Amino acid sequence: MFRVPDIGNGVRPSDYRSVMPLLGPPGPGAAGLDGEFDPRAADPDAGRVWSGAGGRWRLWPLRAVLWTALLIIAYRGVTAIVFNQAGTPQPGAAAGPAGARFPVALAEAYAAEFGQVYLNVSPAVQAQREQELAAFVPAGVAAADPDLGWNGAGQLQLQWEQVAGIAVQDPRRAVVTLLATVNGQLMELGVPVTASGSGMVISGEPAWLPAPQQVSPAITPSRGSDPVAQRELLNELPAFFQAYASGDSAALNRFTVRGTSLTGLGGTVTFDSIASLQVPPGAATRQITVTVIWQVPGQGQSGVTKLAMAYGMSVVDLQSGKWYVNEISASTEAVGAK
Repeated sequence: MFRVPDIGNGVRPSDYRSVMPLLGPPGPGAAGLDGEFDPRAADPDAGRVWSGAGGRWRLWPLRAVLWTALLIIAYRGVTAIVFNQAGTPQPGAAAGPAGARFPVALAEAYAAEFGQVYLNVSPAVQAQREQELAAFVPAGVAAADPDLGWNGAGQLQLQWEQVAGIAVQDPRRAVVTLLATVNGQLMELGVPVTASGSGMVISGEPAWLPAPQQVSPAITPSRGSDPVAQRELLNELPAFFQAYASGDSAALNRFTVRGTSLTGLGGTVTFDSIASLQVPPGAATRQITVTVIWQVPGQGQSGVTKLAMAYGMSVVDLQSGKWYVNEISASTEAVGAK
């Protein structure tokens, strides 16, 4: 048995049966403690149970967050549907750019293989050519015109070809252009290609097109010449090109700016001489043009093959007349231009 101690003025806990509880309805009676004033008796609303209405302000932020999330989800769903429908092509229509869905690489390779057969013509191999052409064209075309336009006489010999370009008309059709040398003449061949999934076919007879026209290069205004820098470079460049021809990395490092790495030609040629050197005036860094004569190892005793080739170079004067190479590449200057 536990004895409950007296609290306060000697009133035992069992005597508080009429005191309003913390939660729930009040106990019986309105008088409260004997001889004490009960504020609930004066206020008729004091005995009402708290309904939680005073905490409604906490619900509004939660409702705002919930509605915001629902609106974002709805917006994203609607935009996804709209843009997906806008980006999906209708049956028979091209989607986006003309080449977006056409298998460009496959069509180019297919047309190149076709060109190997089509541009080699000889009566001695006519039957074989007809068989090989049948693998590229529709069955109806092969049956009606097995030689695909050739009359069966004369000869064509393909020396070289490669893909020059492609013009895509829609997701199923394109024309591949081949650049080729036939019987020693440069020409272009337009090959119509039709694609369906991973399937290909040469849909009709190709077209013989003219070779690219020769144009005159733009004339570069003379930038003048720096004779002092030219003499200095003529003393250094022969040793550089000897190292460049051999591909000796240790030797090349003595002529290059720190951090520059050049591979060289690996002994495929040997240095002969410098034919010309153009050094414009300027600051410590110059863009120069140099024409180098290489000796190309030949077969037998037919003589030494020499080739003159033009290079554009970036050189830097780091030590008052000591020039170092920063970059070397093919020159854009016209061959033989002064």
